Amino acid sequence: MSTPPDSGTLVLAATPIGDPRDAAPRLAEQLATADVVAAEDTRRLKRLLTALAVTPAGQVLSYHEHNEAARTPELVERLLAGDRVVVVTDAGMPSVSDPGYRLVAAAVAAGVRVTAVPGPSAVLMALAVSGLPVDRFCFEGFLPRKAGDRSRALAALEDERRTMVFFEAPHRLAETLAAMAQAFGPARRAAVCRELTKTYEEVRRGGLDELAAWAQDGVRGEITIVVAGAERKVTSVEDELSGIRQRVAQGERLKDVCADVAARTGLSKKALYDAAVAAS
Repeated sequence: MSTPPDSGTLVLAATPIGDPRDAAPRLAEQLATADVVAAEDTRRLKRLLTALAVTPAGQVLSYHEHNEAARTPELVERLLAGDRVVVVTDAGMPSVSDPGYRLVAAAVAAGVRVTAVPGPSAVLMALAVSGLPVDRFCFEGFLPRKAGDRSRALAALEDERRTMVFFEAPHRLAETLAAMAQAFGPARRAAVCRELTKTYEEVRRGGLDELAAWAQDGVRGEITIVVAGAERKVTSVEDELSGIRQRVAQGERLKDVCADVAARTGLSKKALYDAAVAAS
């Protein structure tokens, strides 16, 4: 969709995750000159503005999970009228486990230009200091609060080989780590990153069972959990033959099944194919 000629710009502005000195220089400029600043918490925004010595020239509106659906159409109208709308959340990048995605989707659908002011990220900082592999990772955000839903979500990640990053509330940390230990194994390596960039920053590393025991005493602050991915399971062509034959019997093509198993296990596709043919 082409951009309407007189439309404004939606700016997703990352805010510091703790220390206000981490604010990108362009953040102050955007906050000072925006037509509208949509903030997850206007009180926190006021404290940030004071720290940055910024007085916004435009209107400041609240934009949080409870009014996001109702306020999004209003902000899209402002964008289509030519306003520059800057969205900020309490910490980090808007729309990443925070309000913002709904407005981005609506702005894109309306053909409005969307850009961002990059800045601090709890996800990337936690990965960097965790000591775990960072070449491939996935962000899982907050797990479900109910125990059954959480267990099912973790079970689906049991074989995930990428390093995983989660957010969690401090009062649920111990039970979440215990659930992770049950789903992934007690020795699975992990790191709990607490109060990143703040005075009492702490990174606790160890096995999931060890971390769950530590968290039983209570932990405060903003929490990011980094968990190592599953190691590739060692298997052989012979181990996989039964499953291959079963899938072929159910109607799948042998060639396709062998390709899928090879991708999952690292075994030779040709060796799997030849062994399946020989066993048939």
